[in-house]
This record gives sequence, C-alpha cells and structure tokens, in this order.
Amino acid sequence: MKKYTIKQLFALAIFLFGLSSYAQQPDPPGQVKGNAKPKNEAYLFAHMTHNDYGRLYYSVSLDGLHWENLNSGKRVFEDYKGHPDICKGPDGKYYIAGNTGDDAKTINIWVSDDLITWKKHADYTPDLKSTPDYSNALQRIGAPKLYYDKDSEQFIMTWHTPHLDGTKEDPERYWGSQRTLYVLSKDLKTFEGTPKRLFDWDMGTIDVFIRKVGDSYYAVIKDETYPTLYWTTGKTIRIAKSKSLLGPYSLPQQSISPNFREAPMLVPSPDDKIWYMYYEQYPGVSYGLSIADNLNGPWFQASGYTFFADWDKYSFPEKVRHGCMITISGKEYDSLVKKFGLAKKL
Repeated sequence: MKKYTIKQLFALAIFLFGLSSYAQQPDPPGQVKGNAKPKNEAYLFAHMTHNDYGRLYYSVSLDGLHWENLNSGKRVFEDYKGHPDICKGPDGKYYIAGNTGDDAKTINIWVSDDLITWKKHADYTPDLKSTPDYSNALQRIGAPKLYYDKDSEQFIMTWHTPHLDGTKEDPERYWGSQRTLYVLSKDLKTFEGTPKRLFDWDMGTIDVFIRKVGDSYYAVIKDETYPTLYWTTGKTIRIAKSKSLLGPYSLPQQSISPNFREAPMLVPSPDDKIWYMYYEQYPGVSYGLSIADNLNGPWFQASGYTFFADWDKYSFPEKVRHGCMITISGKEYDSLVKKFGLAKKL
C-alpha cells in the first residue's frame, strides 16, 4: 500500500473540502437558460433603508436574485412615508399604501401610471374600535398592504393592530397581541364597512399579505409570538391557506424562515416555475431567501447577502430594509433605469 506524507494528506483534504464546498453551492432554480425569453422579465424592490426608515427607495433586478440600487441610493418619492407596498390594479395603474407611523390614524394611498410619478389617491381612517370582537384595539396601524383579487373584483387592504400595551416586565406582550385586520374596496377610495379580523385563530401576526395561486389563497404571515421551546415557530415566516379570500384560513404551516425574521416578500422566478420568498433578519442585519416550487412547500434556504462572491447566490445593496417586490415588464425596467439610473458599483 502506498504511503502518503502529512503534507500530501493535508493537500488532499484541502482539495476535497474545496470540491465539497463547491458542490454545496448550486445556483437557485427558476432561471431562464440560453436565449429563451423569461415569463417574468424584471423586478422592482420598493424599500426603505437602515439609515432612512420609512422612506421610499428603489432597487431592480433582471433575475429576481441580484438587485441594484436606482437613483444613486437616494429617495425616489419624497412625499411617501411608511412600509412600502405596491399593488397593480385592474386599470393597469400601480397603488402604494403607507402611513406616517404606527400611531397615525390614517392610511395614505398614492397612484402611478409608471412607478415614477406618484399622485395622492385617497386617505382611509379606519374606526379600529368598531372592529367586531376587537373593541379593545389600540390606535395602532402597522404596515398596510394591498392585494387586488380578480375573482371578486376588489382590493383587500391588510394591516396589524395590537390590543395590549407592553410593560417593563413584559414588553413582548405588545407584539404578541398584534392581530391582522382588513377592509375591502372596489377603488381604494371608498371602503366597505368597518375593519374585520382576517383570521379566526388567536395568534400574534404581522406583515400579512395575500396571494391567489391556482384555486387557493395564501396568507403569508410573520408569526409574532416570541419563540420558546414550546413555540418554536415564533418570529418566523409562515403561510396559511384558504379556498376563499376572506377565509377561513388554515392554521399556518411550519416555518419557512429561521427565527427573528420579518417583512416577507414573494416573487415568481423568471421562468415562472419557482417561488422566491425573501425576509429580513431584523433589525436590518441581513436578508434571507427561501425557495420552493409551490407555496405548500417544502422550502429550502439559499446562501446569499454575505458579500462573499463564492457564497452569494443572491445579493442586495447594503443597508436595504423591508418593503415589497413586484414583477415588472422589461419596458418598465428600462424606463425606471432611464429615469433614475443604476447606482454605480464601487
């Protein structure tokens, strides 16, 4: 039997480790190969930043994985304040919801033909105390989000509202008391009735948005219960499912993300066969990406946003924080780049 020196064995180990590391880093599925035309041509990430919380910035991507700042990393619309959430309506126009803070009484809505110029569309002031079975609601409106349901031909706007203040001994009870409310509207100018609770189960939820895929509605949520040995899904991203826009929704599935993640965002891949679910590791530390071929899972986590090229299968500009992602056309992408310009890479 041939004998090897310590140096040779060490070199072999390094070589095998390198092969192993390389083998563990396949590219995420869902990309279009060769000259094939993608079904989803481009993407917009409307977001805030770590140093300018609640203001509107844009980043764009052609593959849903690698994102670049627009406008030299400066604000794109000075009037906007809130947690950016953009929805395309049946009229082909884009609507964005926000508010000046969680303690603001009013939700503000703007409209745009091109994602470049925004005009005030409406203000909505929900009567939180009139919410059925939620008369103890506090005056708080967190992260309003929009979705247009083609089947019922109406918008649903969701947000989270708590019913308990935090205390010095238990600050987390404020967050655990968050419940998701909603209101319906045909035009985002007039709103139907009083707010209502979206889920009939009693659990803290925030950052909820809805998507319909096939015959099912999916509510993507952040489980806002604090994680323990007995509630391991706390502070993770989960999904509940329903046959109807307004439920009843199933109990949420198991966690898609690790603990202490929030502000989920969901986009289809360029080939439209895969789902990319992004979420923030707060407070503004990093971004994670989970991938599945259907919203029922299973999901796996990709490696990225480490600023190490060998590991990054997805990337963001530094210091971006939560918002929303939408698909846009190649023409819209070109118009945004022409108007704002791609930020120069260092």
